Amino acid sequence: MTSLPYTALITLLTLALLLAVTINVGRARGKYGIKAPAVSGHEMFDRAFRVQMNTLEGMMLMLPALWLCAAFYSDVRAAWLGAIWLVARTWYAAAYLADPATRGRGFLVAFLAFIALWLGALVGVLRALF
Repeated sequence: MTSLPYTALITLLTLALLLAVTINVGRARGKYGIKAPAVSGHEMFDRAFRVQMNTLEGMMLMLPALWLCAAFYSDVRAAWLGAIWLVARTWYAAAYLADPATRGRGFLVAFLAFIALWLGALVGVLRALF
């Protein structure tokens, strides 16, 4: 089995981010009186919920690209790009909660990191095939 410790660490930290934004939704649900199964009602709850869903959506793209890039290209390079994605998504989440209009830069940096991971994975897979 190939060891990919740096990518594993970034994966664990990414899961910690998802856990943190999920806990934040639960807190906002209680604070603003949003009863399940409702997913809207107070602007601050709505922001917290969107951060959680946007983080989950982004992770569904990033994690496979991260692992494919690590396995077929480089564990260290994949982990650095994953760390950039993670920091940018944390920046995005904080900005969205403070003022949704300011979330763009965090999103852009995270998106560029994802594209780099995807391209690294593609190059690695193509090298393995040919």
